[in-house]
Amino acid sequence: MSVVSDLQESQQSTPVAQYDVIVVGAGPYGLTTAAHLIGKGLNVAVFGKPMELWTKHMPAGMYLRSHWWATNLSDPQKKYSFARYLKMKNIHNPYPVPQKLFLDYAFWFQKNAVPNVDETYVTSVKRQNERFIVTLEDGRVLQATSVVMAIGVYYFCRRPEEFSGFSKELVSHAFDNGDYSNFKDKNILVLGGGQSAVEYSALLLEDGGAADVHLVARRPINWLPRDRHDERSLWEKIQAPSAGIAPGWENWVLEYIPYLFHRFPQERKDRFIKSHYNAAASDWLRERVLGEGKVKVHERTTIKELKEQDGKLDVLLSDGQRLQVDHLLLGTGYEVTVKNLSMIDPGLLSQIQTDQNIPILNNWFESSVPGLYFIGLSSVRTFGPLYRFVVGAKAAGKRVAAGAARYVARQR
Repeated sequence: MSVVSDLQESQQSTPVAQYDVIVVGAGPYGLTTAAHLIGKGLNVAVFGKPMELWTKHMPAGMYLRSHWWATNLSDPQKKYSFARYLKMKNIHNPYPVPQKLFLDYAFWFQKNAVPNVDETYVTSVKRQNERFIVTLEDGRVLQATSVVMAIGVYYFCRRPEEFSGFSKELVSHAFDNGDYSNFKDKNILVLGGGQSAVEYSALLLEDGGAADVHLVARRPINWLPRDRHDERSLWEKIQAPSAGIAPGWENWVLEYIPYLFHRFPQERKDRFIKSHYNAAASDWLRERVLGEGKVKVHERTTIKELKEQDGKLDVLLSDGQRLQVDHLLLGTGYEVTVKNLSMIDPGLLSQIQTDQNIPILNNWFESSVPGLYFIGLSSVRTFGPLYRFVVGAKAAGKRVAAGAARYVARQR
């Protein structure tokens, strides 16, 4: 055996730096949590490309479903709010919020609140002697007392099995398409009835230059009620107070008592999410989709048969219609499966207690492995639908920072 190779392997496996907390992911939840951890005086490292999902996997021209006042990243001194940024830029209460504006704000927040983000990807997270060993794509090996998994939706695309046999040129997930220029002059079928599927349908025509767009949804599209706070009457606000997710008392409670949901039995939580938070689309998309000459919408419809024919897709719908399209775009959402997190070492993965392949979390967002936290989409089943949206980042960041600070102090 080579002495040189042994030495190189030894050097690569020796931690080059030690941290109190390593945050994996630099989206809204990762940046917010890092800001609050730094505010606790902890030695923190953040890895990932800032806002990568938003810059590479969402087409330009999108708008946020949430209001500007519910789209804050959060820092403990409250110095870098969206409201402050809008005031600096002389922008008054944008509605809906353009994706580009939110990205400009997020990068401003990152530059000021979490300036030292390392854009290297994490390839491995292991646990050894009650500490975490984190390996980076460039070979660096780090050690941390605690790790926060703020990985967003990257690993959780829901791709129905019946479409797995087709090439990516014919079938892809919405996540795979940050640029719609490839769809110019093509006939596209979008599958799904939620915000992403509906908005992507509109954008394919407006910005992508698609020749024809069909939207297939198994249920009638659930159009959210008009949600302009300044246009709603006092009585409407009393009946359904404004909240970050959407107007309503239940949404208000989720936002302003953000940890209450965790206390309920899991069966009750599952029932609540299933009955209250099905796919929905913003009212401001209605005319863009249903207007004359716009998207051809097929509600209460499914794909009954799909086959490739002469480089295109021959589609038979459940209502009997047959379509020939160039591409099927899956707006089928995301489904958390912790086993998809390839960077988590199998030995560590086996220690994470799950229910329906989702990490079981305590009231600090901590998994069954001490010091290992999951936030964002990974926490929705435990903490509620608030954490599907940017509006939940503040509550998650504050709670994780408090829990991690206590955990780190105990380990010293």
